[in-house]
Amino acid sequence: MRNFLKQTFASLVGSLLGLFIFCGVGTTGLLFLLFAAASSKDVGPIVKDKSVLVFDLSTNITDGKPSSSELLQQALSGDDNKRMSLRTVLEALDKAQRDKRIVGIYLDATDAATEGRVTGFATLKEIRQALEKCRAAGKKIIAYGMEWGEKEYYLSSVADSIVVNPLGGMEINGLSTQPMFYAGALEKYGVGVQIVRVGKFKGAVEPFILKKLSPENRAQTQELLDDVWGEWRATVGASRKINPQQLQAIADNQALLLADQAKANRLVDKVGYFDQVVAELKQLTNSDKEDKTFRQISLKDYAEVSGKSLGVERDSQNKIAVVYAEGEIVDGQGDDGDVGGDRFARIFRRLRQDKNVKAVVLRINSPGGSVTGSDVIQREVRLTGQDKPVIVSMGNVAASGGYWIATDSKRIFAEPNTITGSIGVFGQILNFQKLANDNGVTWDSVKTARYADTQTVARPKSPEELAIYQRSVNRIYDTFLDKVAQGRKLPKQKVAEIAQGRVWSGAAAKKIGLVDDIGGLDAAVKYAATAANLGDNWQLQEYPKGGNLRERFFGQVSEQARTALGVDKVQLKAPDPLMSEFQKLQQELAILRKMNDPQGIYARLPFNLKIE
Repeated sequence: MRNFLKQTFASLVGSLLGLFIFCGVGTTGLLFLLFAAASSKDVGPIVKDKSVLVFDLSTNITDGKPSSSELLQQALSGDDNKRMSLRTVLEALDKAQRDKRIVGIYLDATDAATEGRVTGFATLKEIRQALEKCRAAGKKIIAYGMEWGEKEYYLSSVADSIVVNPLGGMEINGLSTQPMFYAGALEKYGVGVQIVRVGKFKGAVEPFILKKLSPENRAQTQELLDDVWGEWRATVGASRKINPQQLQAIADNQALLLADQAKANRLVDKVGYFDQVVAELKQLTNSDKEDKTFRQISLKDYAEVSGKSLGVERDSQNKIAVVYAEGEIVDGQGDDGDVGGDRFARIFRRLRQDKNVKAVVLRINSPGGSVTGSDVIQREVRLTGQDKPVIVSMGNVAASGGYWIATDSKRIFAEPNTITGSIGVFGQILNFQKLANDNGVTWDSVKTARYADTQTVARPKSPEELAIYQRSVNRIYDTFLDKVAQGRKLPKQKVAEIAQGRVWSGAAAKKIGLVDDIGGLDAAVKYAATAANLGDNWQLQEYPKGGNLRERFFGQVSEQARTALGVDKVQLKAPDPLMSEFQKLQQELAILRKMNDPQGIYARLPFNLKIE
């Protein structure tokens, strides 16, 4: 065993050294980078007086920090500068609001509409509110871009001045979603699908059994889009002093506006070139005429600036843990980007036993998934809530299994454009009998009991077998209703009426009692501090654990690695329409691969509810 461990360790070290030598870093460079990464936190970036904070709107803002494997991939691909966690962004803007050295914020939308980022409206709502605070504190906000879509403009509309390139424009044509259906393809290739479900709105199964939206699913999707679009019009309209009805008229009648049209409709303040914006920013920062550009610092670099002198960073033994449940809920440990039931249950057990942790904020950004994984997490949330306050903050989506794990929290916060609800369950059963038979493949069976081969994919399920599955689904659904009724202190009959797998916006969910308060992650953290009687004596800890040292190290090594490999910085440009549909199909198949519930029963949103 000792020799085996020695050989394994030696092989590991050798592989790592070989990787870094291949990347052109070398052992000396590696040690230098490790030292620099370890010490950079103390030094931090230098912020000059009268600087402008540059916020690249093509940044992909996610809830949690990247994992180790993601960091390595980002370091080699060069895409590491395009991702930040929501908490990091909010803390940076909070510092900027208080920092006298920061005189303005530049919202760079030049690549925003073509980079294909996935940040949702609820996340943008919280960032927008942080920008509003900066503007109220006297920081001038200037936005410039070539092409704006609804998401980029939603954020940019908070600016004091919006400038569009003369050849640019914006897409203001409302929101839509285009579900993809596979029933026809499954029929063509001989794949049989049988569905067991509860809830007339449970649209997650429809792509496999229908060729278009059911009337119920169409109705709930329309209402959801109307709520999100209504919030967009109200928010943008308030900032730009444009009536929401006027914005609706623009979407209905113009849709794609050229630069001059955007200015005529008061969507932008100026039509101009980048150099003209730079000149304005140079004037704002009192830069010399000889300077090539204005005095600036990127949001990503500014996030590394210490906030102690600004009263932002806290140092306390009292911890508020923020747990990021972001991604598909799966049974077991799960991979990076998944919410593994066992892995997150273990996190809550540790937090419950940690006496320094006084409260927990569960940040949910998940469409749900495995019923078993959801229930394992929910049990630990409930037990933790018996010892210390557990507050839920819902992100862009917290529905179905994502709502299941929220039920036993002390209080639930959501943004008005959060997607939530979808209280329903389903199971889907595939069989490949026709596909196999058409290609000369057949099966036979020998068994000792009537239902011994129920799990086979060689034939459709009999009515009696489907009845067994349906009983199981009904039981799980009834359990789901009980959990919601108990956790939300609602009559079970009322929960049954608002459940049925129906999807709600955060604003609508508050009206019917599924959500307590409208607010973002910061609001949930502040409530947790109050619920735990901590006053201002607390400090945040984030889970699953990211790695500040790893982030800084990989950030520094990435440039040298890419240079050695001859790899240019990757630009994630928006795909052409055909490729976009292929990618959508690929994403659907990836979701299918994550469906690993041992009972084969799922609490999940409709597969392809993507608002565009």
